[in-house]
Amino acid sequence: MSSITVEYYGHSCFRIVYDNDSIVLDPYENGSVPGWQMPDDLKAHRTFCSHEHADHNAAHLVKKEEGSDAMQVSSFTVPHDDAYGTKRGMTKVTVIQAGRCHIVHMGDYGRLPTLDEYAALRNTDVMLIPAGGYFTIDADQAREIIDHIAPKLTILMHYRNGIYGYTETEDLKEIKKTFPMLECLNETSLTFDETSVPRGIVTLKGIQ
Repeated sequence: MSSITVEYYGHSCFRIVYDNDSIVLDPYENGSVPGWQMPDDLKAHRTFCSHEHADHNAAHLVKKEEGSDAMQVSSFTVPHDDAYGTKRGMTKVTVIQAGRCHIVHMGDYGRLPTLDEYAALRNTDVMLIPAGGYFTIDADQAREIIDHIAPKLTILMHYRNGIYGYTETEDLKEIKKTFPMLECLNETSLTFDETSVPRGIVTLKGIQ
């Protein structure tokens, strides 16, 4: 079996590495998210953006590297808000299958899932989910989704942590009240076997 590495680059940006394949999700334009700066040397075989807002669509900042298409990638579209996309448009949920592990990046999910969307999420092993509110679902909504889906590992994203993140979004200190079990890890990445996903709800330290 192969190992999976999940690296965090701040805001909603992650790099997934598996079996000679690497994927970057939702890179942001420099200057678009307070406190965060994309590394100059970020590379990936493939890059996927959930939508065309500047804090999610800077694929041009990710350098292309050689690799195989070992991970299978699909997506489905959902509203970026609670008004069928009339406020902020639409966003994609990206579903990655890395061997036996299903990884889901929720994009800028804007409201609770429908029954069909819950069904599409039911086999999630690793969930990358926004929790800061205002632009996305808030901590309470994220908790409801996590409780319903019960992924093995959840990594929170799109929140404020001191100088990092939008002032409109909820600070991590407040989010902890909704997630008393939350572990704020000092690591920038997690590596695990595709058949042995660690359990818990965590945040990672962003790479810059």
